Amino acid sequence: MRTILVANPKGGCGKTTLATNLAAYLAGRNLRVAMWDLDRQKSSLDWLALRPAELPSIASRDAERDEIHPNIPENNDWLVLDSPAGMHGKNLAHALKLAHKIIVPVQPSLFDMSATRDFLDQLMEERTVRKHKTFIGIIGMRVDPRTRAAATLEQFLQQYDLPVLTYLRDTMVYVNAAFNGKGIFDLPHYQAERDLAQWQPLIEWVKA
Repeated sequence: MRTILVANPKGGCGKTTLATNLAAYLAGRNLRVAMWDLDRQKSSLDWLALRPAELPSIASRDAERDEIHPNIPENNDWLVLDSPAGMHGKNLAHALKLAHKIIVPVQPSLFDMSATRDFLDQLMEERTVRKHKTFIGIIGMRVDPRTRAAATLEQFLQQYDLPVLTYLRDTMVYVNAAFNGKGIFDLPHYQAERDLAQWQPLIEWVKA
């Protein structure tokens, strides 16, 4: 089983959007996928509860029932961890032990970039990351390339020796899909063509 951790201590940066859409993509490839919602708000579990029965199924794990621990049953092909805001200390260390790859979403705002800087510095101090057992990829979220904020975000990310996988635009396509328990990969191609194209570098990195 391979595990992907979606993490950033800043709330509202797009972790659940990434986690749910990634799970939907993997499930749509006939893979056995589980989503572990570590956030008390249970947004990912709420999304799963809305998911139509005819779509590829995604199993769920609940952080209130399951303590974050590196030893969990490996009865799935993929496990997607949707982490809470402010995760640190032992919970972060345990999640990192599970993770084969880490996706860090960041929005083009001063507050998001500041929180992400501290988080990336913290990640680099973790033993699991230092031993190169875990790989980190960064995603720009809700980015309008025409804005100064987007240029500032791009400049900010250039200081790190980490792959910036892609920039995802700010669009209601994600919101409308989530209301129906879907990801963009569950939609007709014409409804999400532009967004599917933006996801391709992330998909290739995950599969590598």
